[in-house]
Amino acid sequence: MPPETPSISVPGLSVSAEQAEAVGRVARFIVRFGMTVPALLALETVRPLSYVGSQFMHLLSPSIGAFLSATEWNAMAALLEDRKGLDYVLLVIEQQDGVRA
Repeated sequence: MPPETPSISVPGLSVSAEQAEAVGRVARFIVRFGMTVPALLALETVRPLSYVGSQFMHLLSPSIGAFLSATEWNAMAALLEDRKGLDYVLLVIEQQDGVRA
């Protein structure tokens, strides 16, 4: 079983357990392959387009299965519909990188 993601909160954002698990899984994947800095840079760069990106994720959901389950994929897409969701994803990636170090 993967390690638990410690409670991270972003003011004004409600994150479900399913969303937290999906983000934690993605964050562990990014950190495991040493892609923390490129991932953070890419996410910060596309911050203004986070809602559009989340809608694109919904479009791709039928074809994604190797990386996340459809439920996790949709949970993460729903989280990214709120711009504060991107802040949460960034914090989880940074936290997972700190755990690894």
